[in-house]
Amino acid sequence: AVVSTQSTGIYVKAFSYLNRPSSIFLFDLYFANMGYWAHGLLGCFDDFGTCIIAWVVPCAIYGQNAEAVGTSSSCVVGGIVFLIPFVGHCCWMKTRSAIREQHGIAGSFCKDFLTILFCPLCALVQEYQQLQINPGEACGFARA
Repeated sequence: AVVSTQSTGIYVKAFSYLNRPSSIFLFDLYFANMGYWAHGLLGCFDDFGTCIIAWVVPCAIYGQNAEAVGTSSSCVVGGIVFLIPFVGHCCWMKTRSAIREQHGIAGSFCKDFLTILFCPLCALVQEYQQLQINPGEACGFARA
């Protein structure tokens, strides 16, 4: 038997879930249409130029990300906010969450927090690379 929902186009073979708790079935249905990051967290070297910029002036990359996703009015304001302790991290969490939501990427507040805490520069580059898939109007470093 196949279960389908017309609104999302999710097709799941129900017989494979008969021996599983219903909460797992609902979890699988929820995440069936969720996407993934275009580049892995350690894929920051896929774009070496952005990686170097993130290591030298991370506030510039953050400002571009924040403006592109709409969590900052401009990349300059975003870059300045990035430099303020605690406030910058809270805004960064909001920006990463907004990127995930816009691109339909599965994740959580806890995962975002741990990623930013333990691998901040790779997270910045990952976010930047994700936004290049559907580039918004971001200021800064033009790419050919």
